[in-house]
Amino acid sequence: MTQGTYEILRNVPLTETVFEMVLGGDTSAIIAPGQFINIALAGKYLRRPISICDWNEREITIIYKVVGSGTQQMSEMKTGETLDVLVGLGNGFDPEKSGDAPVLLGGGVGVPPMYGLCKALRAQGKHVKVILGFNTKDEIFYEQQFKDLGAEVTVTTADGSYGVKGFVTDALSQMSYSYFYTCGPMPMFRAIEKVAVTSGQYSFEERMGCGFGACMGCSCKTKYGNKRICKDGPVLEREEIVW
Repeated sequence: MTQGTYEILRNVPLTETVFEMVLGGDTSAIIAPGQFINIALAGKYLRRPISICDWNEREITIIYKVVGSGTQQMSEMKTGETLDVLVGLGNGFDPEKSGDAPVLLGGGVGVPPMYGLCKALRAQGKHVKVILGFNTKDEIFYEQQFKDLGAEVTVTTADGSYGVKGFVTDALSQMSYSYFYTCGPMPMFRAIEKVAVTSGQYSFEERMGCGFGACMGCSCKTKYGNKRICKDGPVLEREEIVW
């Protein structure tokens, strides 16, 4: 983990409520897809944890949804402004367990960390299937970006306004795959757990205090004892999760 000042290079809307922000600065602490950053905002006591979508030697791309005053504040920030950021938090996904044909499932704002993982898996020559789940057509983002990586992409919408009508599990049940990775809301996880036929990794969305394991505020019970989502997670393997 490193702490530093990062410059906003881009901050643009992808949908009515979802924004893409690119930060310029040191990325050396990022070692795996699925890690996150923790952003300090003026006037806010707690930092805002946001998953890393993509990164290179000097830039970090994040995607966030405006759900409260903190993310609303972020959405109004301009290019050239700076943020105090903790970088390289969490354990991230383990791409080495994927097998030859993994499937990636992202629900809503659980989609962004799937992009960095997809990029890593495609670099290894894996045949990657991606299922993106949204409520309606107007909420869809990053479909083309995943296709540009060479992934086989399926989009589901709960109201049937685009792609497969239903949920990510409706598409998953029709696929063959070697392993699964997922990030999204808990109801989606519970549904996946009922139909998934392989091992996999879940990236949990959890309220956090410090973001690096000191406050114990995001502890959860696993089959191997208590784990901190921010430090020991956010990624947990299927076999260790207590539902």
